[in-house]
Amino acid sequence: MLGFLDSLLGNDLAATLSIETALLVLVLAFVIGHLVAWVYMWTHTGVSYSRSFAGSLLVMPVLVGLVMMLMASAAVALGLLAVFAMVRFRNVLKDTRDTMFVLWAIAEGVACGTQRFGIAVLASVILGAAFLYLHFTAFGGRHRYDVVLSLEWGPTGELGRAEWTPLLRDILSRHAVRSTLASQHDLEADRMEFSYRLLLRDPGRSRELLKELQESRGVNRVSLFHRADEAEV
Repeated sequence: MLGFLDSLLGNDLAATLSIETALLVLVLAFVIGHLVAWVYMWTHTGVSYSRSFAGSLLVMPVLVGLVMMLMASAAVALGLLAVFAMVRFRNVLKDTRDTMFVLWAIAEGVACGTQRFGIAVLASVILGAAFLYLHFTAFGGRHRYDVVLSLEWGPTGELGRAEWTPLLRDILSRHAVRSTLASQHDLEADRMEFSYRLLLRDPGRSRELLKELQESRGVNRVSLFHRADEAEV
């Protein structure tokens, strides 16, 4: 296999760059891309998490590795800067994944234009496999909750907040593996508005949770929003 690649690369590589080195650069960049993306996933906080951006972090080192192997001369480097400047000022891409495909196409065009056909073929296989891997494994997705629960509560007779809160926790624990209080607001007349993120034990039985809360004393309004109904940023 390496013999075939050696013949394919031909004069693509500099004297100090062999087919084994080129393959090592691309594969190692792919592995390091995992590390960068995983750290982003594990350390990200807030509501602006994007699975697309996590995938872009994985693929970007491979693209940069390809570009650096191609920049063997000042002429190639200046040509790359001109192409990147044209794309930067004439196109607005809303998805980072789209940007990766643009960079991939540019790098492949540079490889073919400089007659480095071996690197072009090798990189297309590695990057194609990377994007297919992202597609089939849904890399970067985080399933932390199924539904968002929103409810409004008001005191009723002997049932105050101190007595009602344990009842709510009991209901949520029966239906959810994990419940996280996302927000809490004080309304008029001692009423409270709560919002929870729930990872349900059985997502198919979410209507039972909704019905039980609607029948609970003090609950004036309750709504359940499924995770699929929310657009991922």
